[in-house]
Amino acid sequence: MKKILVNWVLSAFCLYVLSWIFSGIHFSGFTAALVAALVFGLINAVIKPVLSILTLPITIITLGLFSLVINAFMLIITSKFVPGFTISSFGTAFLAAIVLSLLNMLFIKED
Repeated sequence: MKKILVNWVLSAFCLYVLSWIFSGIHFSGFTAALVAALVFGLINAVIKPVLSILTLPITIITLGLFSLVINAFMLIITSKFVPGFTISSFGTAFLAAIVLSLLNMLFIKED
């Protein structure tokens, strides 16, 4: 249980860092980042697998790069559901998806 809570807070921190890096991403506070991390995790667990299967041919043709588009779309969906979390454009979400992937690789350890 402790590991889940630590990963949740680290995910929220990674999302919050995006608002420092990109001017098009805004959080009303760290609480919004915690809620966004929870919603983002749920969306990634439920919607992302379906989208990944549906877009598999495009992902194969682009050698996996289309998965970044899917991640950007997941961020935009999250911003629509979480009050206090906004993303200004798809381009910002796309770049944020790249940085978020890198931050997750650095901070969140999967055992």
